[in-house]
Amino acid sequence: MSYPTPPTPTWAGLPAAWRPVVESTDGAGAGGVWLLTDLDARLHFREGLLWIAGQRLWWADAPQATPQSWSIEPGLALWVSDHNGVAALELVREARDGAPAERLAVWRYTLGRQVAARRLIERFEAVRDAAQSELPAQAAAPLHCPVCHAPMEPDDDECAVCAQVVHTPPSTLTLLRLWRFARPYRWSLLGGFVLTLAATAATLVPPYLTIPLMDDVLIPYQNGQPIDVGLVALLLGGLLGAALLAWGLGWAKTYILALVSERIGADLRTTTYEHLLGLSLEYFGNRRTGDLMARIGSETDRINIFLSLHLLDFATDVIMIGMTAVILFSISPTLALATLLPLPLIGWLIHVVRDRLRTGFEKIDRVWAEVTSVLADTIPGIRVVKAFAQEEREAQRFRDANRHNLEVNDRLNRLWSLFSPTVSLLTEIGLLVVWGFGIWLVARGSVTVGVLTAFLAYIGRFYTRLDSMSRIVSVTQKAAAGAKRIFDILDHVCSVPEPADPVPLPHVHGHIQLRNVGFRYGNRSVIHGLDLEVRPGEMIGLVGHSGSGKSTLVNLICRFYDVAEGQILVDGVDIRQLRVADYRRHIGVVLQEPFLFFGTIADNIAYGRPEATREEIIAAARAAHAHEFILRLPQGYDTLVGERGQGLSGGERQRISIARALLIDPRILILDEATSSVDTETEKEIQKALDNLVRGRTTIAIAHRLSTLRRADRLVVMDKGRKVEEGSHDELMARQGAYWRLYQAQARQAEAERELLRD
Repeated sequence: MSYPTPPTPTWAGLPAAWRPVVESTDGAGAGGVWLLTDLDARLHFREGLLWIAGQRLWWADAPQATPQSWSIEPGLALWVSDHNGVAALELVREARDGAPAERLAVWRYTLGRQVAARRLIERFEAVRDAAQSELPAQAAAPLHCPVCHAPMEPDDDECAVCAQVVHTPPSTLTLLRLWRFARPYRWSLLGGFVLTLAATAATLVPPYLTIPLMDDVLIPYQNGQPIDVGLVALLLGGLLGAALLAWGLGWAKTYILALVSERIGADLRTTTYEHLLGLSLEYFGNRRTGDLMARIGSETDRINIFLSLHLLDFATDVIMIGMTAVILFSISPTLALATLLPLPLIGWLIHVVRDRLRTGFEKIDRVWAEVTSVLADTIPGIRVVKAFAQEEREAQRFRDANRHNLEVNDRLNRLWSLFSPTVSLLTEIGLLVVWGFGIWLVARGSVTVGVLTAFLAYIGRFYTRLDSMSRIVSVTQKAAAGAKRIFDILDHVCSVPEPADPVPLPHVHGHIQLRNVGFRYGNRSVIHGLDLEVRPGEMIGLVGHSGSGKSTLVNLICRFYDVAEGQILVDGVDIRQLRVADYRRHIGVVLQEPFLFFGTIADNIAYGRPEATREEIIAAARAAHAHEFILRLPQGYDTLVGERGQGLSGGERQRISIARALLIDPRILILDEATSSVDTETEKEIQKALDNLVRGRTTIAIAHRLSTLRRADRLVVMDKGRKVEEGSHDELMARQGAYWRLYQAQARQAEAERELLRD
């Protein structure tokens, strides 16, 4: 594989503000390599400069800052990785002579700076290798992944090997991360723990009282002595009091800890959902709806049950075993040692089974997500399923997913069904050992019958709790697997980060500028070096073949994704310097397939402004030419619509979405194929509504029918991610270029359709 020689590095293009700090390091000669980072450690937009001058790597986090530097020498390396659009460049001292690798510094940036970062890495490695071999640092080494050293093409955004998804098994330690959600309730948890200690201590009193009952009451009575009624009443009263105390304390600690666990579970669901809403569209493009629903729903329920029931049982078991062991050794150290004989084998079994359960339950979660994903795909698309008579096919898909889930569960159940009886068998053997050894000690007179009876009562509780602890291994690993899948969401970094110092945006005029904009979906470049300016109040139309980059472009303007190269400015401000929510409040979007939520017509129109009055909602509906058909509905504006607007026609849904956009009164309007999926008559109604919507607003429209864009001030023709033509309809038709060919092709298609209708 051959690699092209990179262009000679140069300081050309370095912003003037950074030149003084570069010159202070003797780095402003004829050529140089630099990387202008655009993210800080908190992933907020903030510029910093990283450059190589001489034999050193320099860094400054501001033009006026005193730069840091590191000597480029053997043993140092620059590692780069990216996570959903955000790259990290690490300066590390590589592992050697048994010492682990040491990270010296880390810088973060968006993938638009990737080319400059690779150029910096190549120069760094060349200087380092020259220092090691004392050869001049001229030729650039072949491009490879700094992490796994796999070869890479110059245009690759990421290493294909490192990009593979690896399902790592969950660790039980993942459950410790739940402390973040438990911390606000730490005093309630402490109170529950104290109550657990007291309740456990109360349950250990009755066996101890059996010693005097046996040795001072029953055995003397068998030997002819009268029963001491007062002593019996005192001991039985103690047993009753201990039972009532244990009951009361047990109720209190169970209630308190159940309340706390419910709140922890609710906080976990809310935090996960809020974080999910904050992620970019790029994240949702790679995830299935059913999988995300399963994580927020069933996984948090599983964690909640673990916290409210099983964790409490586990804590009680540990306390009970510890207290019981102390009592056993205080009664008879010899018998206590015999009791502990099965423990090493039980501990080894738990360790072996835990590792297998850990991977098994994580796999079960993934398989169950397949089942829920089939449901999430099929139920919303039931109209398509029935239209194409594919009920049996979808039923087979569900049967296959369900069978796969059954097979995975069966494999795990075979392991668990062997483990649990084995632990029970070992505890029974331990109990037999205590019986035999205890009888031998009684025969020798080393212990009394009462002591042996109490000992056996404690042993029963000890082994019962030990068996219970072994069973908790299963639910613990289930909770760990669920926690891992939850934290996979919470650990995900949004590829559209908020700025560190946001620029206020009180008023928007709608002046949009795109400067040398480039964008990639993974390794596929979609937009290349695009320059475009839209003046305030102007309407432009985007036209081109499918896949030419039209929808991607409006997604970038809405900042659903961030540009990889160049910048987008609104009223002279880079949109990455604006708070995402503040910026999007000034944008109205009308999509090809309008999405309506389950609720009333009024709620759907007011979705962008929930505080809107009924008069404002009606005014927006009138402007969208939706008022008349809404009044014909059974409950008018209070009519419930089904999910995704079921019960309304496509044109009606579209006019409601236009009313929704009108109500927020946006300065920038995006129309993405707003009339492509309706008939001609409905299109005329929608077009009237759109005429009201675009008036006085900066509008960017994508239309399937080119005839609908004749009102546009300018048309921009795109092809393979590039702007190939620009001008009015008449100007572009006169040129007989790409737009003319598109228009002629549509005209021929329309004529052919009319011929078919006449036939």
